[in-house]
Amino acid sequence: MASSTLRIDLDGNPINPLTICMIGAGGFIGSHLCEKLMAETNHKVLAVDVYNDKIKHLLEPNQSGGTSQFADRIQFYRINIKHDSRLENLIKMADLTINLAAICTPADYNTRPLDTIYSNFIDALPVVKYCSENNKRLIHFSTCEVYGKTIGSFLPKDHPLRLDPEFYVLKENASPCIFGSIEKQRWSYACAKQLIERLIYAEGAENGLEFTIVRPFNWIGPRMDFIPGIDGPSEGVPRVLACFSNNLLRGEPLKLVDGGQSQRTFVYIKDAIEAVHLMIENPGRANGHIFNVGNPNNEVTVKQLAEMMTEVYSKVSGEPALDVPTIDVSSKEFYGEGYDDSDKRIPDMTIINRQLGWNPKTSLWDLLESTLTYQHRTYAEAIKHAVAKPAASM
Repeated sequence: MASSTLRIDLDGNPINPLTICMIGAGGFIGSHLCEKLMAETNHKVLAVDVYNDKIKHLLEPNQSGGTSQFADRIQFYRINIKHDSRLENLIKMADLTINLAAICTPADYNTRPLDTIYSNFIDALPVVKYCSENNKRLIHFSTCEVYGKTIGSFLPKDHPLRLDPEFYVLKENASPCIFGSIEKQRWSYACAKQLIERLIYAEGAENGLEFTIVRPFNWIGPRMDFIPGIDGPSEGVPRVLACFSNNLLRGEPLKLVDGGQSQRTFVYIKDAIEAVHLMIENPGRANGHIFNVGNPNNEVTVKQLAEMMTEVYSKVSGEPALDVPTIDVSSKEFYGEGYDDSDKRIPDMTIINRQLGWNPKTSLWDLLESTLTYQHRTYAEAIKHAVAKPAASM
């Protein structure tokens, strides 16, 4: 339960209860943020989404059959922000709007570029407009993909400057945003996200919008994405952790796109949510800033991630790993024509550490163990039944 004692911000000021309009509250990040706000604060959440499966436990009646213990502090609104006149009123009712809504699955960038651009730019425009016109604070979720490719990726493979952090560490206020050619539709997502960032920044400069932009670097944890054929479409291709989890749950080799040589960093969702919590309650330190939120200490190639996940899953499930745990597939075969990728994504943490004193705590092994324990407990039986059904009907 939320504490009744007076809470203070990083500068010693009392924290007053806020009303927060959270768009995308029913998703992976939104569900963890709602849990945090209900458990540790007195803030009220107007939860906006088309689905509420991941926050049902916060909305359902308590065990004695009465109303939810959080009924007076979280209200769900089933709204598609593309075309619902209620959105502006909810933003007006709130002190702060947090926009998490997005299409953010790499497989979609290539195959659904129009939906991707509309979702991440066009559909976000009214949210920015309503916040600006009504003098409401906005925390907007962007992506680390706005950085695109590193400067170092354009150097010869054996060039010594590739090892110089200046050529690959990504800084919010200094690193350029380098995308591939227009025919590489994988960049539709990053380009839409960059343009909405520029619009928000311009609203701040010209019209005084109070904003914070968040650039997540691979946030990982329970309830991320979906497992195809169980709680998502059978033909769906979720992001890398859920893709690999699906393979492990089904006893299939993990597919390494182009050998799994891309390098990524991963941060535990609970660490990342703590950073967002600090942004919410310290507007004087967060307003006007763009924040990388990631864990540079958890850097691995996608191939190394697959090897670690195979080892961790064997431990949590008690099942032996496959003799051939991974197979290589081309990006064209896996994602289709027009795919492209960034080589490395290492966040510089200077600004968020200086402004909010935030640092991630959880190691890659620990976050994988927590996540895969959840995946096994949640999905293993359902997948066994799904796999057994075709055999039983023969």
